[in-house]
Amino acid sequence: MLTKAEIQRLRSLQEKKHREAAGVFAVEGEKVVGELIAEGFELVEIYATAAWHGRGDVAVREVSEEEMGRISNYPTPSSVLAVGRIVRPVLAAGELNRGFTLALDGVQDAGNVGTLLRIADWYAFDRVVCSPDCADVFGQKVINASMGSFSRVMVFTAQLAEALAGVQVPVLGCDLDGRDVHSLTKLEAAVVVIGSEGRGLSEAVKARLTERVTIPRFGRAESLNAGVAAAIVCDNLRRLAGTK
Repeated sequence: MLTKAEIQRLRSLQEKKHREAAGVFAVEGEKVVGELIAEGFELVEIYATAAWHGRGDVAVREVSEEEMGRISNYPTPSSVLAVGRIVRPVLAAGELNRGFTLALDGVQDAGNVGTLLRIADWYAFDRVVCSPDCADVFGQKVINASMGSFSRVMVFTAQLAEALAGVQVPVLGCDLDGRDVHSLTKLEAAVVVIGSEGRGLSEAVKARLTERVTIPRFGRAESLNAGVAAAIVCDNLRRLAGTK
Protein backbone atom coordinates (compact mmCIF):
# COMPACT_ATOMS: atom_id res chain seq x y z
CA MET A 1 0.00 0.00 0.00
CA LEU A 2 1.23 3.49 -0.83
CA THR A 3 1.28 5.82 2.12
CA LYS A 4 -0.38 9.22 2.03
CA ALA A 5 3.06 10.85 2.07
CA GLU A 6 4.21 8.78 -0.93
CA ILE A 7 1.11 9.70 -2.89
CA GLN A 8 1.59 13.39 -2.10
CA ARG A 9 5.26 13.21 -3.09
CA LEU A 10 4.54 11.59 -6.44
CA ARG A 11 1.70 13.97 -7.23
CA SER A 12 3.83 16.96 -6.30
CA LEU A 13 6.26 16.07 -9.10
CA GLN A 14 3.70 17.37 -11.56
CA GLU A 15 4.95 20.87 -10.63
CA LYS A 16 8.37 22.15 -11.63
CA LYS A 17 9.24 23.67 -8.23
CA HIS A 18 8.74 20.31 -6.53
CA ARG A 19 10.71 18.48 -9.23
CA GLU A 20 13.62 20.87 -8.79
CA ALA A 21 13.53 20.57 -5.01
CA ALA A 22 13.54 16.76 -5.15
CA GLY A 23 15.90 16.44 -8.11
CA VAL A 24 13.57 13.98 -9.85
CA PHE A 25 10.64 14.00 -12.26
CA ALA A 26 7.67 11.72 -12.83
CA VAL A 27 6.51 10.40 -16.18
CA GLU A 28 3.69 8.00 -16.90
CA GLY A 29 2.43 5.93 -19.79
CA GLU A 30 3.43 2.57 -21.24
CA LYS A 31 4.91 4.04 -24.42
CA VAL A 32 7.00 6.81 -22.91
CA VAL A 33 8.28 4.72 -19.98
CA GLY A 34 9.13 1.94 -22.43
CA GLU A 35 11.10 4.41 -24.56
CA LEU A 36 13.09 5.62 -21.57
CA ILE A 37 13.91 2.06 -20.52
CA ALA A 38 14.93 1.15 -24.08
CA GLU A 39 17.31 4.14 -24.21
CA GLY A 40 18.86 3.26 -20.88
CA PHE A 41 17.64 6.44 -19.18
CA GLU A 42 18.25 6.46 -15.41
CA LEU A 43 14.99 5.66 -13.62
CA VAL A 44 15.02 5.48 -9.85
CA GLU A 45 11.49 4.21 -9.21
CA ILE A 46 8.80 2.42 -11.20
CA TYR A 47 5.21 2.00 -10.04
CA ALA A 48 2.96 -0.26 -12.08
CA THR A 49 -0.29 -2.15 -11.95
CA ALA A 50 -0.57 -5.83 -12.83
CA ALA A 51 -1.56 -4.77 -16.36
CA TRP A 52 1.94 -3.51 -17.16
CA HIS A 53 4.25 -6.06 -18.74
CA GLY A 54 7.33 -3.93 -19.28
CA ARG A 55 10.75 -4.51 -17.80
CA GLY A 56 13.50 -2.30 -16.50
CA ASP A 57 16.65 -2.39 -14.39
CA VAL A 58 14.80 -0.84 -11.47
CA ALA A 59 12.63 -3.01 -9.24
CA VAL A 60 8.96 -2.44 -9.98
CA ARG A 61 6.64 -1.64 -7.13
CA GLU A 62 3.20 -3.06 -7.90
CA VAL A 63 0.26 -0.83 -7.02
CA SER A 64 -3.48 -1.26 -7.37
CA GLU A 65 -5.47 0.50 -10.08
CA GLU A 66 -6.99 2.67 -7.35
CA GLU A 67 -3.55 3.72 -6.13
CA MET A 68 -2.39 4.43 -9.67
CA GLY A 69 -5.42 6.64 -10.08
CA ARG A 70 -4.36 8.64 -7.02
CA ILE A 71 -0.82 9.28 -8.28
CA SER A 72 -1.70 9.69 -11.96
CA ASN A 73 -1.94 13.00 -13.79
CA TYR A 74 -4.45 11.59 -16.28
CA PRO A 75 -8.25 11.26 -16.10
CA THR A 76 -7.73 7.66 -17.25
CA PRO A 77 -4.63 6.42 -15.42
CA SER A 78 -1.88 4.53 -17.21
CA SER A 79 -0.56 1.19 -16.01
CA VAL A 80 2.90 2.55 -15.18
CA LEU A 81 4.53 5.64 -13.66
CA ALA A 82 8.28 6.08 -13.42
CA VAL A 83 10.49 8.51 -11.53
CA GLY A 84 13.71 9.64 -13.20
CA ARG A 85 16.74 11.61 -12.11
CA ILE A 86 16.94 15.25 -13.22
CA VAL A 87 20.30 15.99 -14.80
CA ARG A 88 20.96 19.48 -16.12
CA PRO A 89 24.36 19.64 -17.85
CA VAL A 90 26.33 22.88 -17.77
CA LEU A 91 27.01 24.61 -21.07
CA ALA A 92 30.77 24.75 -21.48
CA ALA A 93 32.62 27.73 -22.96
CA GLY A 94 32.90 27.34 -26.72
CA GLU A 95 30.34 24.54 -26.84
CA LEU A 96 28.12 26.39 -29.33
CA ASN A 97 30.99 26.77 -31.80
CA ARG A 98 30.85 23.05 -32.57
CA GLY A 99 28.22 21.49 -34.82
CA PHE A 100 24.58 22.51 -34.98
CA THR A 101 22.58 23.94 -32.10
CA LEU A 102 18.86 24.57 -31.79
CA ALA A 103 18.22 27.39 -29.31
CA LEU A 104 14.77 28.07 -27.84
CA ASP A 105 14.07 31.64 -26.74
CA GLY A 106 11.09 31.63 -24.38
CA VAL A 107 9.14 28.81 -26.05
CA GLN A 108 6.54 28.22 -23.34
CA ASP A 109 4.19 25.76 -25.00
CA ALA A 110 5.15 22.30 -23.73
CA GLY A 111 3.98 20.59 -26.90
CA ASN A 112 6.15 22.87 -29.02
CA VAL A 113 9.22 22.27 -26.85
CA GLY A 114 8.73 18.52 -27.11
CA THR A 115 8.31 18.78 -30.87
CA LEU A 116 11.48 20.86 -31.14
CA LEU A 117 13.42 18.20 -29.24
CA ARG A 118 12.08 15.67 -31.72
CA ILE A 119 13.20 17.86 -34.63
CA ALA A 120 16.69 18.25 -33.15
CA ASP A 121 16.83 14.46 -32.82
CA TRP A 122 15.59 13.89 -36.39
CA TYR A 123 18.21 16.21 -37.89
CA ALA A 124 20.95 15.01 -35.51
CA PHE A 125 21.59 18.44 -34.04
CA ASP A 126 24.34 18.32 -31.46
CA ARG A 127 22.38 20.04 -28.72
CA VAL A 128 19.36 22.11 -27.72
CA VAL A 129 19.71 25.17 -25.52
CA CYS A 130 16.59 26.45 -23.73
CA SER A 131 16.22 29.81 -22.06
CA PRO A 132 15.03 29.57 -18.43
CA ASP A 133 11.53 30.76 -19.38
CA CYS A 134 10.92 27.85 -21.77
CA ALA A 135 8.58 25.03 -20.78
CA ASP A 136 10.43 22.61 -18.50
CA VAL A 137 11.91 19.70 -20.47
CA PHE A 138 11.22 17.41 -17.51
CA GLY A 139 7.48 18.07 -17.66
CA GLN A 140 5.18 15.25 -18.75
CA LYS A 141 3.78 17.13 -21.77
CA VAL A 142 7.24 17.95 -23.12
CA ILE A 143 8.45 14.38 -22.70
CA ASN A 144 5.33 12.97 -24.38
CA ALA A 145 5.55 15.38 -27.32
CA SER A 146 9.22 14.53 -27.87
CA MET A 147 8.25 10.93 -28.69
CA GLY A 148 11.38 9.47 -27.10
CA SER A 149 13.77 12.19 -28.28
CA PHE A 150 13.88 13.55 -24.72
CA SER A 151 16.24 10.70 -23.80
CA ARG A 152 18.53 11.15 -26.82
CA VAL A 153 19.02 14.91 -27.19
CA MET A 154 21.52 16.84 -25.08
CA VAL A 155 19.55 19.72 -23.56
CA PHE A 156 21.05 22.71 -21.76
CA THR A 157 19.34 25.55 -19.92
CA ALA A 158 21.07 28.93 -20.12
CA GLN A 159 20.49 32.63 -20.48
CA LEU A 160 20.57 32.78 -24.27
CA ALA A 161 21.89 36.30 -24.69
CA GLU A 162 24.84 35.43 -22.45
CA ALA A 163 25.38 32.02 -24.05
CA LEU A 164 25.44 33.56 -27.53
CA ALA A 165 27.94 36.25 -26.60
CA GLY A 166 31.19 35.58 -28.39
CA VAL A 167 29.85 32.68 -30.45
CA GLN A 168 31.94 32.49 -33.62
CA VAL A 169 29.62 30.44 -35.83
CA PRO A 170 26.57 31.96 -37.58
CA VAL A 171 23.63 32.61 -35.26
CA LEU A 172 20.44 32.45 -37.33
CA GLY A 173 17.24 33.81 -35.84
CA CYS A 174 13.89 32.84 -37.34
CA ASP A 175 12.04 36.08 -38.10
CA LEU A 176 9.33 37.07 -40.60
CA ASP A 177 11.50 39.96 -41.82
CA GLY A 178 14.58 37.83 -42.35
CA ARG A 179 16.46 36.61 -45.41
CA ASP A 180 15.02 33.72 -47.44
CA VAL A 181 16.31 30.56 -45.76
CA HIS A 182 16.65 28.92 -49.19
CA SER A 183 19.37 31.41 -50.09
CA LEU A 184 21.71 30.18 -47.37
CA THR A 185 25.00 28.63 -48.40
CA LYS A 186 26.66 25.59 -46.86
CA LEU A 187 27.48 25.91 -43.16
CA GLU A 188 29.57 23.49 -41.16
CA ALA A 189 28.20 24.79 -37.86
CA ALA A 190 25.46 27.19 -36.77
CA VAL A 191 23.00 28.12 -34.06
CA VAL A 192 19.32 28.27 -35.05
CA VAL A 193 17.21 30.37 -32.69
CA ILE A 194 13.45 29.93 -32.39
CA GLY A 195 11.45 32.59 -30.54
CA SER A 196 8.38 32.32 -28.36
CA GLU A 197 4.94 31.70 -29.84
CA GLY A 198 3.61 35.13 -28.89
CA ARG A 199 6.42 37.69 -29.01
CA GLY A 200 9.01 36.03 -31.21
CA LEU A 201 12.67 36.64 -30.44
CA SER A 202 13.58 38.71 -27.39
CA GLU A 203 15.46 41.97 -27.93
CA ALA A 204 18.49 40.72 -26.00
CA VAL A 205 18.76 37.64 -28.23
CA LYS A 206 18.16 39.64 -31.42
CA ALA A 207 21.25 41.66 -30.57
CA ARG A 208 23.32 38.44 -30.71
CA LEU A 209 22.14 37.29 -34.14
CA THR A 210 24.43 37.34 -37.13
CA GLU A 211 21.48 36.98 -39.47
CA ARG A 212 17.71 36.69 -39.46
CA VAL A 213 16.12 34.11 -41.75
CA THR A 214 12.57 33.49 -42.86
CA ILE A 215 10.58 30.92 -44.80
CA PRO A 216 8.98 32.31 -47.99
CA ARG A 217 5.23 32.73 -47.69
CA PHE A 218 3.07 32.03 -50.72
CA GLY A 219 -0.34 32.05 -49.08
CA ARG A 220 -2.08 34.21 -46.51
CA ALA A 221 -1.26 32.48 -43.22
CA GLU A 222 0.03 34.92 -40.62
CA SER A 223 2.80 32.68 -39.34
CA LEU A 224 4.05 29.12 -38.93
CA ASN A 225 4.09 26.99 -35.81
CA ALA A 226 7.48 27.08 -34.07
CA GLY A 227 8.08 23.41 -34.75
CA VAL A 228 7.23 23.68 -38.44
CA ALA A 229 9.48 26.70 -38.88
CA ALA A 230 12.36 25.02 -37.07
CA ALA A 231 12.03 21.84 -39.12
CA ILE A 232 12.22 23.74 -42.42
CA VAL A 233 15.28 25.72 -41.34
CA CYS A 234 17.02 22.65 -39.92
CA ASP A 235 16.25 20.69 -43.07
CA ASN A 236 17.88 23.37 -45.22
CA LEU A 237 21.01 23.42 -43.08
CA ARG A 238 21.35 19.62 -43.20
CA ARG A 239 20.64 19.49 -46.92
CA LEU A 240 23.36 22.05 -47.60
CA ALA A 241 25.81 20.36 -45.25
CA GLY A 242 25.21 17.07 -47.05
CA THR A 243 25.78 15.02 -43.88
CA LYS A 244 23.61 12.99 -41.56
